[in-house]
Formats: sequence, structure tokens, C-alpha cells
Amino acid sequence: MTYDLLVKGGTVVDGTGAPAFEADIGVKDGRIAEIGKLSGDAKTVIEAEGLVISPGFVDPHTHYDAQICWDPLISCSSWHGVTTAVTGNCGVGIAPVRPESRETVMWDLVNLEAIPYDVLDKGLTWDWESFPDYMDAAERRGCGVNLAFLAPLTPFRHYVMGEAALDRAATPQETDKIAALLAEAMAAGAVGFSSTNAKAHIGFQGRPLACVNAGRDELLAYARVLKKAGRGAIEIALGTAGLGDDDYALVDKLLDESGAPVTFLALIKHFDKPHHHIEAMEKFAALIAKGARPQMHSTNLVSELNLKNPYMLSSFPSWHPLFNKSEEEQRKIYRDPDFRRRFREEMKTIPGFHGDFTLVWVNDAARPDFQRLIGKDVASIAAERGVDPLDLFIDLPLEDDFKLEYTSVRFGIPMEYIGDPRTLIGLSDGGAHVAILCNAGYTTEMLGDLVRERRLLSLELAVKRLTSEPADFFGLSDRGRLKPGLAADLAIFDPKTVGSNSARPEPRNDLPGGGRRMVVPAQGMEYVVVNGQVLLDHGRETGALPGRVLRPGH
Repeated sequence: MTYDLLVKGGTVVDGTGAPAFEADIGVKDGRIAEIGKLSGDAKTVIEAEGLVISPGFVDPHTHYDAQICWDPLISCSSWHGVTTAVTGNCGVGIAPVRPESRETVMWDLVNLEAIPYDVLDKGLTWDWESFPDYMDAAERRGCGVNLAFLAPLTPFRHYVMGEAALDRAATPQETDKIAALLAEAMAAGAVGFSSTNAKAHIGFQGRPLACVNAGRDELLAYARVLKKAGRGAIEIALGTAGLGDDDYALVDKLLDESGAPVTFLALIKHFDKPHHHIEAMEKFAALIAKGARPQMHSTNLVSELNLKNPYMLSSFPSWHPLFNKSEEEQRKIYRDPDFRRRFREEMKTIPGFHGDFTLVWVNDAARPDFQRLIGKDVASIAAERGVDPLDLFIDLPLEDDFKLEYTSVRFGIPMEYIGDPRTLIGLSDGGAHVAILCNAGYTTEMLGDLVRERRLLSLELAVKRLTSEPADFFGLSDRGRLKPGLAADLAIFDPKTVGSNSARPEPRNDLPGGGRRMVVPAQGMEYVVVNGQVLLDHGRETGALPGRVLRPGH
């Protein structure tokens, strides 16, 4: 046989959890033609001796809704072997949108996903109005990796309700209109819908994100759209505090009314509550038995933190007035003793920031006399000065004209569940929080750190967790496995060197208008193949854009 691509002599880890084996893979017309000891001609040959050939990774939780307009490679995810990105998570997105509402949906992304307004203003192409238009525009534009779209409820509510979406639940008539738009999105190939119930999720003007105001009857009506479609999934953000009784009842009803799987955020290890995630999994048991999957990190969550854009502290109500304010207005709030008192009190009961200032250190500063502070943790600096760490945490950036920035370890890995199929590995947030963190390298970091270095997972199980499990959850039946007839999405890596370092992202000014973002380069990811075409060759772009908009049911 003559192949379009022949990958020779690698170790095949097929995504099912089965033992690895040595084989060649022949690709024809974008699909896997044969796996075994192969001979024949090929237009392109990859010599993979000493390398692992796995299915391309499926990232279930990204926010590339805007970035697809200016970055067809979908970096950094593609660098790390991700060949399918599920976008539109947490109920926030940019379609459907009326021309007069574009600013509102942009500010939603600014305040919830920490994407700078100027970047969005310069980078968004706005060649769509409806959600099917948005999917079609992505297809026309071309993409390096495959895109699977969740329909985010916030822009749907804006589209039907206007500004009222920021203040109240929908009426029955409005609910019917929103449900009809969701049905239209599902008919166009959306993989489900997303929402958030987290009070900390704020959008336009620092007000609650529109879908936070969705009523219970509303959400259940939207769940029935999936039941009628006979497919799809629901993603819902419930915050970092765990499932309260109301949240538990909501997820339970969404499962019943939709007949679809539900993934919710998040299973997190809190440093100040080391057993919280174990107790949470016990509470989740009945929901999991019905088809729910909590999402979890496979790396420590480390992020940049600054007081000018304090997204990482948005779970605290005392910080909400600081959003979208001038520096002068922010200074007044930060210096207010009552603000600091309320923040101290909130930290006692509200998760989101552990208050351990040994885990917060200075990573950048402008003042010459502050250069010696870089690399030091706030607790140590406070001890040197003889002041309270929380006060110092706020005062240092004010003394540096908001230029001083921190790095903070926010959450750990719920390691007891890293190999547990009852959870869904993800939460990369690729495309979001661009100036403060980059967790898009979780796939290679997991393979390098948890598999090779710490030996906490077998290679076969780790690959299964990154491929077939998320693909199956979202109904992407031809992705996530290596098998003849399935799509030829491949991540080909060196098991001895694969990895990344999300704890130390690198700044680059390569967003529209020169906007700054943090990136994490990949190590040991030798080739990335999408739909049978080589996208990256030893990290170098080939110029191909083989990605597709995936439309289950079409």
C-alpha cells in the first residue's frame, strides 16, 4: 500500500490503557489505515525508533474562543501534543452576539478569563453573529488543531435578554428563545453547553456573569435540549469550595433532565484543607454513578498575581469593586482599613486563596531597591520589616506603582485521584489568564513528572487519561485512540525527555497589538500530527493547518 504518512518503529500506546507494543502506523486520507509491521511507500516517513506514538491529546477545558481568530496554531496547547481542544467552557464566550453587544461579551472575557481588552479589540474578527456562524467562521479561517465547541450560556442569555441578563433569571418566553438557540447550536455540531454557578465569576462592569443569574427551571430547560438531541455533554463551574447542597441538587437534576454526562469544576487540593478533596469525592459518589465527572488538575496550579488585575482573588466579594477601575480608585480601596478587615474575615470562610504567604513570592518589580526582593516570599519580607504579611502583600505593589508582581502556588494536585477514571483530567484553561499563568503544558508535564520522574502512573494509564477518556466524555468517537479507521491524530514524543515547566512560564509580547502573555514551551514532543498531516516537526511549524471543527452527529 502507498501511504500518505508512515510512522515507523515506535512504541504504540493506543489510548485504551492496553500494554504498549512496537509497531508502525500507516496513514491514508487523514485516517489510520494500518497498525503493525508495515512495508510500502509513503509521501512522508517519520522514523520513530525510541519514541512513543500516542493518540493526540484531547484538552477538555480551554478558552480559545477568541484566540482562534489570530492564532491558528492554538499555542501553547498544540506544542504539547494537544490535537483537539474543547472550547467554550464556564459559560463564557463570544457567540451568539449582536453588533451592539460586542463590548459586553469582550468584558466578560476580560473579567472572567483575564484576557486584555486591547488584545480582544484588535484581534477579534467578528465575522459571525449566530453560534453556527461562529463555528463556520472558525472552519473558514483554518486551524492547526481540531476544535470542539461547547455553547456557553452567557452570550446566549445576552443575545435574548440584553442587559437584563445581568440582573435576573429568564422568563419562560425568554427561556424558550434561548433553548431554541441552543438547539440550533447542537444541530450545527456543538458538543453540549456550559454554564457557571460560581458567585465569584464576574463579567461586564464587574457584575455577575449573566449565566450565574440563570434560574433552576431555565437550566433544566436547556438540559432537555440535549435529551432531545440525543447527545452532548454539560460543563458547569461551581467554584473551588466544593459542592454545596444546592449545587449537588442542581447537578443531580441536570443529569436527570439531560440524559447526558455532566462535568463540573472542580476537584481541588486546598493547602489549608488537606482532606477536603477526599471528603468531596465521597460526597460526589452518587452523582458520579449517574454520569457526573469532577474535573481536576494534574499539575500544581501556579499563577502570576498582581493588584492591577486581581482576577485570582475574585472569589472574595471584598475585591469585586476593584475590577475595571482606575489606578487612583483602586489605590483608595486598597488603602482602606475596612477593605483589609473584610478580606481577612473572608479568607477564614471562603476558599480561593489560602493566605499562606510563604507560597507567594515576588517575581518582578520596577523599583531598583525592590530588585533584591525578587524570588523572596512575602512572609519572609514581612518578617524582615516587622509588619503583617497581608498588609505587606497589598502595600508592596502600591509602593511600586502597581508594577510589582507575585507568583503564587494556589492549589495542589488531588493525587489520590490522578489515575481514577471517575475524574476528568483537564482544567488547563488554555487561552485564558494569559498574563498570569499558562497551564497548557499539563499533558507533557504529566508524562514527564508523574510518569517518568515520580512513577505515580503507568505510561499507558496516563495516555488513556489524556486521550480516550475526554474524547469519550464529549462524544468524539473517532478521536482519542489508535485504531484503523479512526482519525490520525498523533502525539509522538521521547519518553526520556518529555515534559514542561508550568511553574516557570516565559513572558512573550506576541498577542494582537503586542499584548503580553505567559507561555510554556514543550520538551521532548518530537512530532504532532493532526488528521494525518504533520503540524509540528520537532517544535517547528510546517505551515499545515489540518485541524477541523468537529461536529458530532454530522
